[in-house]
Amino acid sequence: MTTTHLPESLISTLPGAYYTDSDIFTLEQEKVFEQMWFCAVRSGDLDKPGAFKTVQVGRESVIVTRSRTGEIRAFLNICAHRGARLCMEESGEVKRSFQCPYHAWTYDLEGKLVAAPNLTKMPDIDRVEYGLKKVAVQEWLGYVWLNLADEPESFDETVIQDIRDRLGDVESIDRYNIADLDLGRRIVYDVKANWKLIIENFMECYHCATIHPELTEVLPEFADGYAAQYYVGHGAEFGEDVEGFTVDGSAGHDVIPGIAPEQDRRYYAITVRPTVFVNLVPDHVIVHRMFPLAADHTIVECDWLYLPDVIASGKDLDRSVELFHRVNQQDFDACERCQPAMASRRYRDGGVLVPSEHHIGEFHDWLKEKIAH
Repeated sequence: MTTTHLPESLISTLPGAYYTDSDIFTLEQEKVFEQMWFCAVRSGDLDKPGAFKTVQVGRESVIVTRSRTGEIRAFLNICAHRGARLCMEESGEVKRSFQCPYHAWTYDLEGKLVAAPNLTKMPDIDRVEYGLKKVAVQEWLGYVWLNLADEPESFDETVIQDIRDRLGDVESIDRYNIADLDLGRRIVYDVKANWKLIIENFMECYHCATIHPELTEVLPEFADGYAAQYYVGHGAEFGEDVEGFTVDGSAGHDVIPGIAPEQDRRYYAITVRPTVFVNLVPDHVIVHRMFPLAADHTIVECDWLYLPDVIASGKDLDRSVELFHRVNQQDFDACERCQPAMASRRYRDGGVLVPSEHHIGEFHDWLKEKIAH
């Protein structure tokens, strides 16, 4: 099969090399993950001054911490002296400062150089200039977004614009008050597949009837292959006999009080480029954050967020969490099934997208433009 002469019903996917080639992945690291706003940490995970997490953004390790006055700060995880990595742990807490284990250069929670052996004998050293390299930070939806670019792009014109393009406005997501929800469950998935396969999978529902029996019971229209992001403002309606967004369709938990009546009993899926999915249902919100580590390796952190009273009451979340946990497992298994074929001669020129998947072509065009510059 060649994808150069296709019937009108079909358009081509990206060639297989886009999912396997290490040089293409390096371009994506440089021009996508290191240039765009990257959703890295849930703000609530940094619950006190000195709490920190280290995250991988493209080729860079970044320390995200909370200052002594309560603000979020982020720095490249590199000592200004000889380049040693400051923090090897994924998370932790320091009292007042980060100290390099190599030569004991020490930085406060604002990134300023505050101590080093014989530093008083070097009065010409600017302690800010030779401090930690700062990374731009934005808090939104209860998460910390990072931007490594020298001149970060507008958060409103990129991240929030993706929300507008999907829902038609920002107010529709604001009603869920996501920043005020509490973390009910977090599951980390180690996926042996390219990050774009995961994005493409999330953007279409042509596969839903095949691999998502529980989901299509709750959202019957998905069985017909309609995309979760079918048109601007689209929310998939719960089945007539379905009480809640749970693995067996039983009742969920307290509905988020701010949502509009037309948002009740509906599921909304949003892709925020490059690596975030937001899933809105009446009683909780599910947020996926992807961390692409290699052309064939992606870590996905998935958070289930509920009203604080639901968490505080100790209510059983299992049936609620289990539905999308199964969806995740089914999706990631499918992506891992596809990944080996990306290196096959059969996929050298790519595969094809049927009409209900054609919108994925826009994602491909966007990606190619990003890495071409």
